[in-house]
Amino acid sequence: MPALYIFSAILGLFVGSFLNVLILRLPKDKKITGRSKCPHCNKKLSWYDLIPVFSYLFSFGKCRYCKKKISLRYPLIEITTSFFFVLIFFKINEMFKGETLFVLFFNIIFWLFFVSILIVIFATDFKYYIVPNKIIYPAIFLAVLYQIINSFLSTGLLIVNALLSGLGAASFFLFLVLITKGKGMGFGDVKIAAFMGILLSFPNIFVALFIAFLSGSIIGFLLVFAKKKTLKKTLKSEVPLGCFLAPATLIAFFWSSQLIDLYWFWAEKLLFFR
Repeated sequence: MPALYIFSAILGLFVGSFLNVLILRLPKDKKITGRSKCPHCNKKLSWYDLIPVFSYLFSFGKCRYCKKKISLRYPLIEITTSFFFVLIFFKINEMFKGETLFVLFFNIIFWLFFVSILIVIFATDFKYYIVPNKIIYPAIFLAVLYQIINSFLSTGLLIVNALLSGLGAASFFLFLVLITKGKGMGFGDVKIAAFMGILLSFPNIFVALFIAFLSGSIIGFLLVFAKKKTLKKTLKSEVPLGCFLAPATLIAFFWSSQLIDLYWFWAEKLLFFR
């Protein structure tokens, strides 16, 4: 098992390096194939310039050719991807202990894809305020396919729960978009909500949405408090909600049962003391 986690960590670093390419090129509608270049001097980078994390450290965060600073985003995406890849191996092994090797492998492969997609959604929405259709539509398709296969592998109709959860989450967001006339959030958030609902199903989707809205509200008011935005501007501006929806999806997948148990524990405590 330790060797498996080391492998997943290294795999995550290299996948994270590829995700950086997607994050940089997809919002600009550029081809994802072709050699990587320095964003400043356009010099084509050699293979030893592209070793995840280490190339950044060895070059002291600067391009070897033009000596301009390279964004810290690159190693952070690689490290984050590596961290969640290890968590996926651990979580799937825990969830499907005693299942066949095929079931374990199937769930690991799909969830590695989902983690990668969520990281791209977070980064593109944070940097460009958009969620590329080239990412979100394949994400929804993969989530549906995942639940269909899961329905065949189990005795339950998981796909029904998944589709109803996706429809419910998307409808809720669409309602918010319509009543705010697109000022509170964008249609991209509706598509993310559909993806989340299909992927997480009930009741995990409620946990994810609660975390997303709670964290979004806290960050929004912290920005107001720090005078980065006025309250009026914060309420009227389009919030990059994908920055909160994507992490909330991962939190719900890894720890929703613990969070639900914690919620009921304190709910019973509060009701008892009333």
